[in-house]
Amino acid sequence: MLIPPRTGTAFRLSAGQTLTVTDPQGEQVADLLAFNAQDTDEVLSSGRTLDYASRIYLTTGDPLYSNRSRILLRITKDTVGRHDFLLTPCSADTFRIIYNDPQPHRGCFGNLAEALGPYGIPPDRIPVAFNVFMNVTVDAATGVLAVQPPLSRAGDHVCLQAETDLIIGLTACSALQSNNYAFKPIEYEIN
Repeated sequence: MLIPPRTGTAFRLSAGQTLTVTDPQGEQVADLLAFNAQDTDEVLSSGRTLDYASRIYLTTGDPLYSNRSRILLRITKDTVGRHDFLLTPCSADTFRIIYNDPQPHRGCFGNLAEALGPYGIPPDRIPVAFNVFMNVTVDAATGVLAVQPPLSRAGDHVCLQAETDLIIGLTACSALQSNNYAFKPIEYEIN
């Protein structure tokens, strides 16, 4: 399935199924959210995942935890090895505050809110996303974050296996810096 540039979608992913997220052209980020399909108060948690992993760069073999410390997804294959789990989905406010855009795009946040609405998930429940292919560096001395061009090239992909039934939100990111100032599609497949 194809997610056009600067848009998003939501869908169900059953326990045991694998979601493959592919960057078909290179240097394109995909924001990914996961909610427990039986209880959407249980959601993918950056804080829990990074705490338990003791590092910020996650890759093959790493579990992604919920706010209730249960594994929702596990990365089973990763051809890039650099993703972000620190920054929130871009939004109209992101474009207004960071880019000084007087007519801002609704961003990944707006795209996720629209896509997740039919599943009963309101905008205020959207957490920090697992930003697939996003390349955020941290200066060791100052702690300053920098958004660098993604390391992904055409065809790079990440496979994530569901540990429970999930509702997934997924975007082709809308932020300028995140995508090296170009907007491209994202592909996904469920097996």
